[in-house]
Amino acid sequence: MPCLLPSANTKTGKHSRIEFNGHDIKKDKKMKIACLGWGSLIWDPRNLPIRREWFKDGPFAPVEFTRKSSDGRITLVIDPASTPIRLLWAHMIPTDLTIAKKALRIREGTYESNIDSWETGDNAPEHIANLPEWAKTHELDAVIWTALPPKFDKEPRQRADQVINYLRTLEGNCRDHAKKYIEQTPRQIDTDYRRKIEAALGWSCKE
Repeated sequence: MPCLLPSANTKTGKHSRIEFNGHDIKKDKKMKIACLGWGSLIWDPRNLPIRREWFKDGPFAPVEFTRKSSDGRITLVIDPASTPIRLLWAHMIPTDLTIAKKALRIREGTYESNIDSWETGDNAPEHIANLPEWAKTHELDAVIWTALPPKFDKEPRQRADQVINYLRTLEGNCRDHAKKYIEQTPRQIDTDYRRKIEAALGWSCKE
């Protein structure tokens, strides 16, 4: 299980480094890294090494409830066909981009190819057009995020009515987990599908 272990300086008693999965994260490095979030990372970060607080003034990106997860939930992903909304973000504790991306990959239980990043000097990501300006405003050197695509079984994307019809078929724990995910999603993630799901099923934000 990934963990963060502060190491104390024997002379001063102050923490001089943090370990993540056996890697030293030197605190004197200057790289400031942010992680973008919009779904379960916000209320269930687990061992993701962030500085606890999620800020609500993130960049804009198109996200929507258009991915069916392996446990049957309909989850939020970046979806180019959707309307951009403001994301949340948090400071990462690691100051090395490779380590930060690895930490996010472990939390998400996914492949390296599903974790994306941007660094100062890079062009703006295709679906987060204002990222360079936003990062400069917040004095960030790099940004990471989960880049899973829309997916519904073998189909790339479903309409809102198709998603609602699917959610109606769920029973027991599968239904409870799907409902909890939608209800715990931060209120500011106000997507078109979310409004339609709330109207049809009454699954309102519990924030």
